[in-house]
Amino acid sequence: MKIPLMLGFTINGSASLVGLGVLAVIGFVLVIIVANFFSVWIRAMFSGAKVKFTELIALRLRSVPVGLIVDMRITAVKSGIPLTIDDLSTHYLAGGSIEMVVQALIAARKAGIHLEFDRACAIDLATKGTGKTVLEAVKTSVNPKVIDCPAPSSGRTTIDGVAKDGIVVKAKARVTVRTNLDRFVGGATEETIIARVGEGIVTTIGSSDSYKIVLENPDRISKTVLDKALDSNTAFEILSIDIADVDVGENVGAKLQAEQAEANKLIAQAHAEVRRAAAVATEQEMVARVAEMRARVVEAEAQVPMAMAEAFRAGNLGIMDYYKMKNVQADTNMRDSIAGGGSGGPSKQG
Repeated sequence: MKIPLMLGFTINGSASLVGLGVLAVIGFVLVIIVANFFSVWIRAMFSGAKVKFTELIALRLRSVPVGLIVDMRITAVKSGIPLTIDDLSTHYLAGGSIEMVVQALIAARKAGIHLEFDRACAIDLATKGTGKTVLEAVKTSVNPKVIDCPAPSSGRTTIDGVAKDGIVVKAKARVTVRTNLDRFVGGATEETIIARVGEGIVTTIGSSDSYKIVLENPDRISKTVLDKALDSNTAFEILSIDIADVDVGENVGAKLQAEQAEANKLIAQAHAEVRRAAAVATEQEMVARVAEMRARVVEAEAQVPMAMAEAFRAGNLGIMDYYKMKNVQADTNMRDSIAGGGSGGPSKQG
């Protein structure tokens, strides 16, 4: 009878030891958790932004900085923005800056601008790597900023346009814009605003009949450019376009006319050279033809003695006829010599 009692006592004792061990492990884990998260938990509780230990443990398991997330939630809740731990940790894991998002939401709330958390996160991710922040976008929406046109980084100081009278007009504009948070994600940037304003200025100057009209009414440029709705599909809303400086440049029309006249002169000279070359070629061709005709005459004259000899042999020409012909030739040469139209020498034919 003693053996079963001893066995039962041994089994009960082992179970008690195992239970105590489990309780000790659980207690040790609880002590570690409390040691790690108690200060954060107590800070959140007294700040009115209560968090659960399970949420803190989940943040640690996801390698998210617990203190940063809790502090940002406390800041948001204290400002009247009910953000949760999951909202902040999700944006942090997406690569965003929760500090900038929370500060932007607070700034928008203070300024009376409706900005949702998801949109703020989208803007924050869109501006990542651009040197800009969502907080800057909100501040620009509250306090408009001025953009120089042309941009100083372009290396140009003015935007040049040519009026219809050929005079260059140089203008410099200052564009006042504010951020349009609804179109900030996917909207065109400042470079697009500058390009559109520059195009509008050049178009307005080019449509003016005279540079004097532009100088007399610089606001005409502003009104014309504003009427074109240049801020469509951009991240900004144009409030005003002010012409800061207008100056007169060179007379491009006269310069172009002078260059055109010079080009026309060169073309005319080229055409004249072509005609001269054609005339020279024709002259040379005529000289060649004259030489050819002279050769034919010499050839024909060479046939005369041969024909006369043939006439003598055939009996068609007598000696008296020959002498009569020679006398006629001598008389003709004499008359030419007296008139000054010939050499006066006797003919050597025969």
